[in-house]
Amino acid sequence: MAIKATWQDKVEFQVGDTVRILYKILEEGKKERTQPFEGIVIAIRGREESKTFTVRKIAVDKVGVERIFPLNSPWIKDLKVVKKPRKRIRRAKLYYLRKPLKKGKKKLL
Repeated sequence: MAIKATWQDKVEFQVGDTVRILYKILEEGKKERTQPFEGIVIAIRGREESKTFTVRKIAVDKVGVERIFPLNSPWIKDLKVVKKPRKRIRRAKLYYLRKPLKKGKKKLL
């Protein structure tokens, strides 16, 4: 289920895509800056104007950071699809990415 953003020139993305979002942040006073957030889209929810999507990235010290963005938010400056998945995604929600990766012997069990 690919979705199209109404604020963008027909950017299509779906669950499993790696996206880079340029998000406007209001700082102290009237200062604004643009903060990039890059990660994998793990969920798309809602319909029409209230549609949201969840993006997950792995930050410093392998800590997972998730952020929920409204699709029609005026704070989103730009959205680019960085990478599509190699294989077809067969799930609507990729919540299994939240589980920690197992290493060594535990991986085999």
